Amino acid sequence: MKKFQSLFDYKSNQKSIVTLGTFDGVHIGHKKIIEKLIQNSSNCECESLVLTFFPHPRMILQDSQEIKLLNTIEERIQLLEASGLDNLVVHPFDQEFSRLTAEEFVSTVLVDQFNVKKIIIGYDHRFGRNRTADIHDLIDFGKKYAFEVEQISAQEIDEVSVSSTKIRKALLEGNVALANEYLGYAYLLTGTIVKGKGIGRTINFPTANLKIEESYKLIPKNGVYIIQSTINNRLVFGMMNIGYNPTVNGEGQSIEIHFFDFKENLYTKKIQIQVLKRIRDEEKFDSLEQLTEQLEKDKSTALNYIHTL
Repeated sequence: MKKFQSLFDYKSNQKSIVTLGTFDGVHIGHKKIIEKLIQNSSNCECESLVLTFFPHPRMILQDSQEIKLLNTIEERIQLLEASGLDNLVVHPFDQEFSRLTAEEFVSTVLVDQFNVKKIIIGYDHRFGRNRTADIHDLIDFGKKYAFEVEQISAQEIDEVSVSSTKIRKALLEGNVALANEYLGYAYLLTGTIVKGKGIGRTINFPTANLKIEESYKLIPKNGVYIIQSTINNRLVFGMMNIGYNPTVNGEGQSIEIHFFDFKENLYTKKIQIQVLKRIRDEEKFDSLEQLTEQLEKDKSTALNYIHTL
């Protein structure tokens, strides 16, 4: 897959089949669209192209503090790359771009820049300045500028019955099973391992503290989770606590991972974990002994689950 950091970087003499959107989560609904895109491009010997944006348009046009996304931009690129696309354009969304009229977008981006033969788009997609244009306008532009428009029907989307909003809600409620079902993969957390207080080591549950730099990344509901990660080409399982460590008077939310059968030093390393299952809520215990007893139970629960995979 070829990656472009701006739509103006993309150049090709070949016709393209295009779809566009924020693709937050790259969930099973998105994948249905991308599969259709790739199938169309192979049928007409065109290049498949996804146009997506970063920052998320709502970060620019609304209060960015309110936006929580399922993927960091690196995760989104990683997931889209795995789908088999020819081209991915990640265009920097800004106020100037948001002011393009619908026809300016069609003529300068789709026609002049992407050499579009066909665009595949959701039935409810809106575009152009103030999102005033819809699928009917796009069909009219297609006639004017000689490209096809394929609409993904409400029925097709509803068959999947999934949206990024539903997935965000599920994660915030701790329903990882539903979120992962909608995503089609286990929810990802990517960050750097930083030093913690070292309390876990004193009770034989050493933890790696995961720091996620991107403030817009959605963190699931506080609690204890079963996770897996590939570290140095080795699949490693473990359990993770998201929360405030009330038993030891923790300050601020942290993400702490205890890996099973793993002794390597991970400080300063960037790792990615997959969230498999939620075990329980975070609790405050009266002593470290009680906490240790519960962690042993959690580990047993996790290992029993892992053996079923």
